[in-house]
Amino acid sequence: MASFSSKAQISKDTTALSEVILLASPIKNSVQKTAHSVSVLTQKDINQNDGVILTPILNSIPGIYMQQGALNTNRITIRGIGARSQFSTNRIKAYFEEIPLTSAEGESVIEDIELETMQRIEISKGPNSTSFGAGLGGVISLFGKQTPAVSFAKITSTIGSFGMQKQTISGGINDSKLNLYTNYTHLKSDGFRENSNYDRQSLNLFGTYQISQKGTMNFIGIATKLKAYIPSSINETDFENNPEVAASNWKAAQGFESYDKLLLGLGYQHDFSKKWTWNTSVFSTLKDAFEPRPFDILKDKNTNFGIRSKLNFTTQLLQFPTKFSLGSEFMIENYSFSLFENLYQSQPGQGSILGEKFSGISQKRNYADVFFQMEMQLSEKLQLESGIAFNSTNYSQKDSFNQQEMEREIYNFPTTWSPRIGTSYQLKKGQNIYASISKGFSLASVAETLTPEGEINTSLLPEIGINYEIGFKGNFLQNKLYTEIAIYTTSIKNLLVAQRIAEDQYVGINAGKSKHQGIEYLIKYRLLSSDKAQINTSFSGTINHFKFIDFIDNDNDFSNNYLPGVANFQWNVGLDFTTATGFSFTSSFRSVGGIYLNDENSIATERYKILDCKTNYSFEVVKNLKMETFFGVQNSLNEKYAASILPNAVGFGNALPRYFYPGNPRNYYGGINLTYQFQ
Repeated sequence: MASFSSKAQISKDTTALSEVILLASPIKNSVQKTAHSVSVLTQKDINQNDGVILTPILNSIPGIYMQQGALNTNRITIRGIGARSQFSTNRIKAYFEEIPLTSAEGESVIEDIELETMQRIEISKGPNSTSFGAGLGGVISLFGKQTPAVSFAKITSTIGSFGMQKQTISGGINDSKLNLYTNYTHLKSDGFRENSNYDRQSLNLFGTYQISQKGTMNFIGIATKLKAYIPSSINETDFENNPEVAASNWKAAQGFESYDKLLLGLGYQHDFSKKWTWNTSVFSTLKDAFEPRPFDILKDKNTNFGIRSKLNFTTQLLQFPTKFSLGSEFMIENYSFSLFENLYQSQPGQGSILGEKFSGISQKRNYADVFFQMEMQLSEKLQLESGIAFNSTNYSQKDSFNQQEMEREIYNFPTTWSPRIGTSYQLKKGQNIYASISKGFSLASVAETLTPEGEINTSLLPEIGINYEIGFKGNFLQNKLYTEIAIYTTSIKNLLVAQRIAEDQYVGINAGKSKHQGIEYLIKYRLLSSDKAQINTSFSGTINHFKFIDFIDNDNDFSNNYLPGVANFQWNVGLDFTTATGFSFTSSFRSVGGIYLNDENSIATERYKILDCKTNYSFEVVKNLKMETFFGVQNSLNEKYAASILPNAVGFGNALPRYFYPGNPRNYYGGINLTYQFQ
């Protein structure tokens, strides 16, 4: 939150983007010197949209593609990794202040983290972060807000198309030892489509307390209550003619998901000396969920507990300045679910009706990561990075419904190691080239390990990827111009494939190999910077070439076909205009190429373009009280497009396959916020 200014003046920003220090890495370094591709989104970037969901924000980053089927149905891919996931984000790790948002089986959910509470986002692309375990695609790190120099209170009200309403109350305290931030948000929407009502309440509390000159305690609490109806995917005919309809079976069942979730974290950092630092956090997540679906009703509970710890040391090794980080992360997760008959067809118009229980399973999922990272300054211009990590994961399950089958099945994945090495060389001040080689992996989810009989398939192997990357990061024109380019190739073996054997059932197999090749680029230019106005522009994008190399699925040979679920190109143009009078304007124009819908490459989506715009006006009402009004338009061109797809959808009976989740047509939002600062 910016402090109030009594003068109509904009402070000139001459700091290069590349000089930003990365917070997620165990060893702190700048974007400039890091020997892999990493993107940073600031609070200003996060605030450039409607404040409802991250989709347009993440999609402005080269190499990232977030598909939004609904506010609660999303899939994030990085460099094509995870594109074949059916309904969720996997193969990518996610953290909030170093607390995992990824379950022990690899599913990441970040869409219910309130945007108002986010201060910063860092995204490491590819298997370059050895300190974060099973994330073949990369790592998304979210950072919560802290109270600025002055304590404050803030209320925000937003309304928009399709019955969207969002009310937010925030506040914070900052004194010599305590920094406390709290937020309550209630978000509601009727949705563009049938059966897509959404209602989420969240309560957030973040704090830091200075125990002593060398010790700091921090804590996090996020409570979420959600009820979100599910319109599901639709077939091509409905997509073209009636995109607002829901899938008929989900509409008839009035299907939805609801859950209460609590995330808790407690951390401690101790600086023993200038050379030694220790950081440890313990965390736990509790989730109680209920999901009526056309084929059954699911009740499930999830509880996990974990610890993440790292020890950093700075020294001279062979006369070279060197930094070390040694750490570990452990998680124990208990998951149980029960399935009940859904009797919605017996009483039409009543929605889902709970029937008899017909299945129950309890599962335990455990993993342990140990990692080591080193950075060595070989010369004034040359830096060496290296690291290695080891992962041990096991699943077990027990049939809690059939009393005659109480024996617990256990499956231990092979211990997996992930090495990495990279170098960064300074060509001249503010201009670096880099190269890296890294190995990463992703594990099958429990659902993917299960056979049609519900037993664990012990023959499944982790997906293994080797990534080769070179790039350039450079500032020009006295830091007015910043450029990045990254060229990479990732070879993946033991490719995990989810075969659909029923409307609600999948089985996993290792089906072959794929190769992900791409070019990512970013250009940011400060067109104008004066006391009265600033104009910033950006141009970013990616060119993808993702193909199966050796891929046989159910006797079908898809070798040399393109991967479904990811566009062959994507680019984004942005404009940000700010004046000293309090007026600002931002816009982004995004173009996305066609996306194959199946492994056969027999059908694809059309290329589409999205234009979003937002204006803000802020002013001081009275001393210490600031008002801001804002108005925005999303999909200004009213483009008809698929915001998400269901890869390899299958039509059962005479039904057409339901590949498509339609994107919202042109829609509007606006609102007002009031902020009071306590002097």
